[in-house]
Amino acid sequence: MASGIFAILDDIAALMDDVAVTSKIAASKTAGILGDDLAVNAEKATGFLSSREIPVLWAITKGSFINKIIIVPIALLLNVFFPIAIKFILIIGGIYLAYEGVEKIIEYLFHRQKTGHEVVVESEENNSETEKIKVKSAITTDFILSVEIVIIALGTVLNESLTIQILTVAVVALFATVGVYGIVALIVRMDDAGYKLIKRSNDEGAVSKLGHLLVNSLPVVIKVLAVVGTIALILVSGGIFEHNIDYLHHFLPQVPSLLKQIAYGAVAGLAAVLLMTGGKKIFAKS
Repeated sequence: MASGIFAILDDIAALMDDVAVTSKIAASKTAGILGDDLAVNAEKATGFLSSREIPVLWAITKGSFINKIIIVPIALLLNVFFPIAIKFILIIGGIYLAYEGVEKIIEYLFHRQKTGHEVVVESEENNSETEKIKVKSAITTDFILSVEIVIIALGTVLNESLTIQILTVAVVALFATVGVYGIVALIVRMDDAGYKLIKRSNDEGAVSKLGHLLVNSLPVVIKVLAVVGTIALILVSGGIFEHNIDYLHHFLPQVPSLLKQIAYGAVAGLAAVLLMTGGKKIFAKS
């Protein structure tokens, strides 16, 4: 009886060891997309009132967990029964990411808010509605990026047993949510941490200087993340197109892959924006 229990424990330990190895490999393969995920979601989680930052971030995090719960089993089932569907899902998701990235650029270049009396101050009700829209957009973007992360992680363990596939993908998915949004939480609370340091040090000494540095750095970090997040949307979408469309993968082999991915994402995003704009005008007229 005791020997049987020890044998089971030995099997579990061996399984966990295998999962640790495969999870490490999968995490290294998804490191790039995780970095893009961080930049995109950090940019989307900022810009709220200080009192609403953590509630908004928690809402997005819960949405991300739900996304993973939906995506992981579907990806595993599709990989077994209908693997070609994964490629089409990725391409559709890539178009959405490209659309979001290009739309942000167009919004910045042509539709920025005007200064002075022309700016309309939002009411509390409008702020609440805007917050809901931003949270929904962040969760949708997280869904697309999560699909990419899960598929890449799954691709690293295709030759392993189904048990190891399930556990590895689940570990990577959990790490993607906890790790990414944990770092985002630290970023959005930089200024609060800085103000506490300034208050505790009575605005004197090295601790106070560190507090001022944190407070003054947050706007810069947010601006950098906005730029990096927008570029990441276009770059990730271009990478999806290049890796899943054979013609684009072999097109202009002498051109660096990074440049091609940016070009593919920008062109697809611009086309999607034009189609959406045209569609909205047609529906408005009808």
